[in-house]
Amino acid sequence: MTLSFRDNDRLREVAGEMGSHLDTVARLLDLAVHHRGAELRLKGPPDRVRAARAVFEGLYDLVGSGHSLHGSDVAAAVRILAREPGARLQDWFRDTLGTLIDGRPIVARSVGQRDYVAALVRSQLVFGVGPAGTGKTWLAVAAAVAALKRGDVRRLILTRPAVEAGEKLGFLPGDLAEKVDPYLRPLFDALADMIPQERFARMVEKRVIEVAPLAFMRGRTLDHAVVLLDEAQNATREQMKMFLTRLGQGSRMIVTGDPTQVDLPPRVTSGLLDALEVVSNVEGVDICRLDEEDVVRHPLVGRIVRAYARRDGR
Repeated sequence: MTLSFRDNDRLREVAGEMGSHLDTVARLLDLAVHHRGAELRLKGPPDRVRAARAVFEGLYDLVGSGHSLHGSDVAAAVRILAREPGARLQDWFRDTLGTLIDGRPIVARSVGQRDYVAALVRSQLVFGVGPAGTGKTWLAVAAAVAALKRGDVRRLILTRPAVEAGEKLGFLPGDLAEKVDPYLRPLFDALADMIPQERFARMVEKRVIEVAPLAFMRGRTLDHAVVLLDEAQNATREQMKMFLTRLGQGSRMIVTGDPTQVDLPPRVTSGLLDALEVVSNVEGVDICRLDEEDVVRHPLVGRIVRAYARRDGR
């Protein structure tokens, strides 16, 4: 099917605003897009042509509202409108968690992410479960930083199981921070997107931001903090119970993990899988399940996740 927008002034303007992003839409929707002068032509199956038109119009409205367009915004628009054809992109991009250090807004970029962000804002304990690339850890860090900046909490505590070292870190060189750095690096990377390096160093020095392996949470009561447990699929049942019972006054907890990537020894039950059953009906707990449709890292990552899901019969 071919559509010509030659006589439509508005869509002609859309093409000009989209510029180099036309190729991104064409690739994501598997269409042929030709733009020459006043003409924009789309060739492909009717449903994809209609989807592309909706994307172009939605992005035009977004640009018209003053939003500076990035490539990731285009991919997000395709992803959102595929699931909710009537969605208003302006509404999506207006509802932000905060901003990155380069000024770009932090927003949900899929339907699943929108529900996850809403849970992060409203609930004391949130489980974000899903495959690699769905943004579950990155958005959790963003929500935690936002709560810290608003003054809702006084501290941000980040933790992960150090499975590869069996939680015995003494034989590694360096102080505690150096020993656990490889395990907590993904959390540091997310924080680097949101907090300038010098300010982050000061916050760590003053223990406003604290990083520690999961084993070091035992015996503590964590008040007035956002406590984030990442890679929770590699926590044992005992560790997970210990962690969840650390929740103190004025605190919130976020637990993220991918149940398909458990690295625990054979016959050791994942604490994440166990907790999802135990607390599923507990008041105040939100469980958000992201899937391959929510992968935002790279289109190829989504295809890889789907391939493994087909192989594993999920």
